[in-house]
Parts: sequence; C-alpha cells; structure tokens
Amino acid sequence: MTTALTVDLTVFVLAVLVGFEVISKVPATLHTPLMSGANSIHGVVLIGAMAITAAVSAPYGYVLAAVAMAFAAMNVVGGYLVTDRMLGMFRRRPGPPLAGRADSTEGVRR
Repeated sequence: MTTALTVDLTVFVLAVLVGFEVISKVPATLHTPLMSGANSIHGVVLIGAMAITAAVSAPYGYVLAAVAMAFAAMNVVGGYLVTDRMLGMFRRRPGPPLAGRADSTEGVRR
C-alpha cells in the first residue's frame, strides 16, 4: 500500500466518523429540511465523480467511479423524493364542497 493511499483512506475514515457524529446530533425535526439542502451538495458530488472518471486509467478506478456515481445519484433522487413527500404534507387537501358557490360567505359572522 502506498503512502498516498494510506493518507486517502485515513481521511475517508475520519470523514465518515465526523459525519456520523454530526448527523447523529441533528434533531429529527430538522432532518428533512437538511436533506433538501443536501441535494445540491450531492449533485456536486455526482459531477465531481464524473470529472474524476476522466482521469482514471486503471480498471478498478472505473469500478470505483461507477459505484461513486451510483451512490451519488441514489442520494440525489432519494433526497428529492423525501423533500417532495415532506412538501406534500403541507399541501391543502380538498375539503367537502360548500353549500352554494365556493366563494360564498353565507353563514359567516363578522
């Protein structure tokens, strides 16, 4: 194992540990809004994985690049699905029709 690979793996492991620690401290009420903001970050990760693939010369590099792009794409799509579901909770549901016209103010006291 080369020194560069050891440094890269060390940075990766530390990033995973720090990321897990930070995410575990986020309250559940903030998780979904943060997911919608993270979609743009994962879009950048997807573009970065594509750009790095252009510099790959070994077969294992293509495999790692494909896995990175697949995970980034799943994260982007999943994040948008969660955001859409969250926003769906705030949409108005159609209620029962009012007697008469929809803009009727009959029976409303002022």
